[in-house]
Amino acid sequence: MAWPTIQTALRVIYPPRCLGCGGMVESEAGLCPTCWREVQFIGGLVCDQCGVPLPGESDQAERCDDCLRVERPWQRGRAALLYEGQGRQLVMALKHGDRQDIVPIAARWMAQVAVPVLLPETLITPVPLHWTRMLKRRFNQAALLAEALAHYTGHAYCPDLVQRLRATQSTKGQGREARFAEMQGAFRIHPRRRHRLIGRPVCLVDDVMTSGATLAAVSEACLAAGASHLSVLLLARAQKSPYISGNA
Repeated sequence: MAWPTIQTALRVIYPPRCLGCGGMVESEAGLCPTCWREVQFIGGLVCDQCGVPLPGESDQAERCDDCLRVERPWQRGRAALLYEGQGRQLVMALKHGDRQDIVPIAARWMAQVAVPVLLPETLITPVPLHWTRMLKRRFNQAALLAEALAHYTGHAYCPDLVQRLRATQSTKGQGREARFAEMQGAFRIHPRRRHRLIGRPVCLVDDVMTSGATLAAVSEACLAAGASHLSVLLLARAQKSPYISGNA
């Protein structure tokens, strides 16, 4: 049986459904029109280091207040959507609801904003989970997104480049200093994978960024091991307030 015929049969048996509300959709775009309007995709002028949207227009790289105030160890970053409303629900469904069906379309959204952060020869790798959390959750959502992203973009992928040495405590509700302190020394490069990053650009993939403490700790481990350039790519970026842009 020809593959198009198989695909047609599968659509009849398992018609595409909206990733948000579960309603029927006409294509595999992922979201129905209502849910699509409720997801805040990031476009236009953004912070060049964390991907948060910025007001106005500019013909040069800009940074948000947070990235001007806090030194980031990575060079560039992008995010596909804001961690609000329907976007937050999608991230939470993937992270805690075992909704792995969200991964393919989410990775496509990320691939669409990834061009500025994926240099030639970039090695894509996920922010790792500690093994105790992996036992509970059974999968690392960042690793699923990173693998799918590598497939769509054609870049090399290393799922275990970075190791999480200890199970860090939840930093929810903590201040910035406490978040960064909790992540210090929590990561290292896998001894048998280090040769893959020496002198090479690395792109860290995660589902969401809030303070950036986790990404900073992983970036520092990669740079210390010999990576030539660090970038971050996120499914979602949390936004606290209207950001005022400044020159990078």
